[in-house]
Amino acid sequence: MAMVRTLATALAIAALLFAVHALWLRYQVEPVTRDGKVVADIVPVATDVAGLVTQVCVHDNQTVQQGQVLLVIDPSRYSLALQQAQANVGNLRASLAQAVREDRRNRSMTNVVASEVIEQGQTKVEQLRMALAQAVAARDLAQLNLDRTVIRAPVSGQVANMTLQPGIYMTVGKAALALVDTPSLRVEGYFEETKLQRIHVGDAVSVHLMGVSGTLRGHVQSIASAIEDRERTGDVARLANVNPAFTWVRLAQRIPVRVVIDYVPAGIRLVPGQTATVVVHSPDAKQDLWSW
Repeated sequence: MAMVRTLATALAIAALLFAVHALWLRYQVEPVTRDGKVVADIVPVATDVAGLVTQVCVHDNQTVQQGQVLLVIDPSRYSLALQQAQANVGNLRASLAQAVREDRRNRSMTNVVASEVIEQGQTKVEQLRMALAQAVAARDLAQLNLDRTVIRAPVSGQVANMTLQPGIYMTVGKAALALVDTPSLRVEGYFEETKLQRIHVGDAVSVHLMGVSGTLRGHVQSIASAIEDRERTGDVARLANVNPAFTWVRLAQRIPVRVVIDYVPAGIRLVPGQTATVVVHSPDAKQDLWSW
């Protein structure tokens, strides 16, 4: 009986030690992090011309396709500028044609017309040609400005933080709205530097969103090449400004690991900013578990 109790105690201790070791590997060694985020590229949409907003063609959280009209700036001023530029081009073309005819006539009458007059005629032709080229460029710029009064979606995605209304005056470069680039949806896990040796490009990944049942599947696409050094400040052209204080208790840095999403269960909606637990299924971690 005593031997049975001793054996049972030994088995219980062994099971406990194995469980403790497995938990230690799970949370300290295996490439697992609860510090994960759903991420997407955000494209700010700004106006290239100034003016009053006359039309808003989308609403908040709407899905749009690349090239779809988002909003329209009042084109009246730019349409008039284009008409003026076109008239200037026509005027200079007529003047150039007249100057060319005069130059040809003068050169055909070299015995009558002084050489100085011929040279002046040739100079006038060249000047008008240059002026015409400038006028054509100004006309093309006016056309471009008129075209830019219609703001289109640069990428396919979803409209975010849309509060714009008709009648608002937009300045050049001012962001009007933001687009979430839907095809760029991904997961980024921030792993402790002590776990990076067990993460490889191409490793299978499981992603568990907070509060959402179901598991997303993906694979490691890349590992960040660098992170900011908080112990050192100053720009490149100056001497390094290193923090003189050093704490002996050091926390492991967290390195971003980009994960491509290969499978999303039905009914799960991915929203950039969601929190996720990221598990990398690394062959190295399995070897560590069974080698003990």
